[in-house]
Amino acid sequence: MSQEQQGPDSSERTELPIERGFPIERVNEIASKETTGGAREYYRPIYCMHKWWARRAGSVFRAICLYTLLDEETEFDVLDPGANGNLDMFTESDDIRESIREIDLSNPEAIWDLYSKDVRVSDKKVLDPFMGGGTSLGEASRFGAESTGYDINPVAWFITKKEMEAHETDPEELESAFQEIKKSVEDEIKQYYKTSCPNGDHETDVMYYLWVKEIDCVSCSETVSLFEDYRVGKGRYENKGKYNVYCPECESITLVDDWQSECACDNCSHEFVPKEGNVTRGGNYTCPHCGQKYGITDAIQEQDGYDQRLYALEYYCSTCDENGLSRGEFKAYKKVDPSDIQLFEEARKEWNTRTDLHEYVPSQRIPEGATTVVTSDVNYDGHDLSQHAINDWTDMYNERQLLSLSKLLKEIDGIDDQNIKEYLILAVTGCLNRNNMMIGYNYAHNGAQAIFKTNSFDPPQRPAENNVWGLKHGAGPFYRKFELIKKGVKYAHAPTDRYVEDSETIETPEFDKPIGEDTTVICDDLRNIDEKDEYDAVITDPPYYDNVLYSELSDFFYVWQKILLEDEYDCFDPDMTPRSEIVANPAQDKGAEEFETELREAFDIVHSALKEDGVLTFTYHHSDSESWGELLEALCDSGFVVTATYPVTADLQKLTKGAAVSFDIVVVARPATEREPISWNSLRRNIARTAKITREQLETERDLSEGDIGVVEMGECFSEYSKHHGQVRKDRKIMDAKEVVDEIYGIIQGENDLGEIDVFLDLLSERKPTYNDLNKLCRGTNSTPDGLKDMHLFSLDGNELVLGTWNNEKRQAYVQNKIEEGNGDVTNLDKAHFLRYRFEQGKSTSQYLERWDTDELQKLCKGLAEVTGDETYLKMVGVDTSLTDFEE
Repeated sequence: MSQEQQGPDSSERTELPIERGFPIERVNEIASKETTGGAREYYRPIYCMHKWWARRAGSVFRAICLYTLLDEETEFDVLDPGANGNLDMFTESDDIRESIREIDLSNPEAIWDLYSKDVRVSDKKVLDPFMGGGTSLGEASRFGAESTGYDINPVAWFITKKEMEAHETDPEELESAFQEIKKSVEDEIKQYYKTSCPNGDHETDVMYYLWVKEIDCVSCSETVSLFEDYRVGKGRYENKGKYNVYCPECESITLVDDWQSECACDNCSHEFVPKEGNVTRGGNYTCPHCGQKYGITDAIQEQDGYDQRLYALEYYCSTCDENGLSRGEFKAYKKVDPSDIQLFEEARKEWNTRTDLHEYVPSQRIPEGATTVVTSDVNYDGHDLSQHAINDWTDMYNERQLLSLSKLLKEIDGIDDQNIKEYLILAVTGCLNRNNMMIGYNYAHNGAQAIFKTNSFDPPQRPAENNVWGLKHGAGPFYRKFELIKKGVKYAHAPTDRYVEDSETIETPEFDKPIGEDTTVICDDLRNIDEKDEYDAVITDPPYYDNVLYSELSDFFYVWQKILLEDEYDCFDPDMTPRSEIVANPAQDKGAEEFETELREAFDIVHSALKEDGVLTFTYHHSDSESWGELLEALCDSGFVVTATYPVTADLQKLTKGAAVSFDIVVVARPATEREPISWNSLRRNIARTAKITREQLETERDLSEGDIGVVEMGECFSEYSKHHGQVRKDRKIMDAKEVVDEIYGIIQGENDLGEIDVFLDLLSERKPTYNDLNKLCRGTNSTPDGLKDMHLFSLDGNELVLGTWNNEKRQAYVQNKIEEGNGDVTNLDKAHFLRYRFEQGKSTSQYLERWDTDELQKLCKGLAEVTGDETYLKMVGVDTSLTDFEE
């Protein structure tokens, strides 16, 4: 049921810049650079301190905040970053207010220069009920807004908490604590990551150990190493263009020109095709000894597990680097020596005997879920981990990793300063992303992959073991994660920004305003928010359907954080994160209907928490027309009207009805005023006119892709619909948002071009139409005032507009002349007016109805009846008026 509308008249509400226009080109230009490769840690390192899913670019939220929090009535200050004086480019705040007033779809950049300035707004309160990784809160705090964030997930809460507390943390104290940890355990950990250097009689450090799973053939009992191919890593430096591969005969690493063609091992001359391993598609192996083909997980279940064999490693030798050897020599791959295996056995032995360390690793079993267990009742892109002999969280690690990680946590546990301790906990759990046996090696990019590259748990056949402490080279070790956290802490004290000018990226001086001031983060379900009429803006990124099952995936980090945090925070008491998040999860029998219901409940809460003239601005991941309908239905039922939508970092060339497309958008919504009933025919004309006007304006004034224009068009059309949500009637039925969205897709594709008849119908619906109304209604159509005048659909009597209805003499003469001539261009409106005249004269109409196609004619007569309230139009074409509801 729709929420009762209790808001100020929209005409009295201050229109925000983001409702009138948004600089898509500028935002996408920055966001695409920020999200490319590892650029995030240079643009905004604070949001890179720990893994969280589906993070939006900080530049997107900064732009959203700028265009949402700044308006004509807001008190604000603008400073140049790095300076304490007022902004030179604007001498008075009135100049900025004038720029705000100039913003529209064709000129959204009127205040874009403020993006790189230190803008402070006064008396603004912002809420993010789905704060996730905290990007929206961080960016809102930079504008001086008092910000509050909620998230039901303890991992999200903890990450955001540390981000928002960073400006209060002394980087030197953080570094000092790290140095104590380094002094205590670095050598203890790194001693287990050593190997003999192939370039001399000395030891070197291992970056990655490469393992392969092994099972016994169910037919001949021979050991089968599960290689899908024999790649080790792409050639680098002087070997660029070649490939390092593993020889299955002598187990050495050899360099080949092409890993997909036959080659010979440099060591034993064995000829083989590195591309051809013994693991095939569908999860089967083929025994190289007897040719047996069998399912891998079936064999694992029957043998109660699998073995793992170390088959290669990648090293970095600082000694050879200092001695001037080539890069291909001091950083390379090598075969496994017996000493490498022995070293692992020593680590395993220490782990098994150091029972004092066992309390610093998780003790929980992996809970069942859509990403961890796949059954006939659960259809999701996950893996049944138990089929891979992975039942406990510790099964995702080997003994050397557990030993190293537990030593780190034991030392961190001894730190007295709770704040500093928590950042080091964050560094440990952050490095888990690439320090487990659930990741593979990226052969093309020469490095360990991250565990959540597919937002699921995907056990590899060839795990890659990272160096937990880390070296000068390599991705994701503890010390490098700490360096990134320290960088984020420093950034929070004095953030900078980057913008693009003349295709060149420019970094601003440091801002005086830190990140996280006046920010509160709460670990709780947003449905427990009880504040009313409190917030000026809700800026957020809600979950989308089943894209990410946050609770199930975040358990991976939670069980480690819990070890040192459960005595500090109640939210870390349970064995797993809450499962009451708003997502579709087949393991909990939650599908589209449940998701839509819960999202509507969330929007209800947001509506109550917002001030009457507040704004809801959020990003959303869109995939198809049905999801648009669900979103629009939930928003409108909760008492919102959509006022704009914009694409962000969209890579979409076309918008096709019913097609599955995928991009991120910004949705702007305001509390709705009283909604008015309307017929679908009238609304369709409004929507079609709005779409065409929007498209013409954007095509003329902006350099946007077809997909970008389509998204903005949709937003304008949604705005038209949401003014009448729940009261749009078509054939005696109320249309829901999903039905309207489907129609809007067709309208955007030009399936409903408006002509003179549409304009005439809209003029009929006006109480006293004027020539000015006529001009306005012709905008966004294929008609002109002169065209309507030539059809005698109106005339002017002085300044008064006279409509050419069926009983207008000039109009009727025009129509009868066309029909008598039979020239073929008689419109349905001509026919309707002709029939109405004959009907009123008591003359027969049957001969014409038999001759004409009446389907479209009846549809038009229904439209005429709707706008005039005159059922005669229906009677004259044989429509049973007892079954018809056409009153406006």
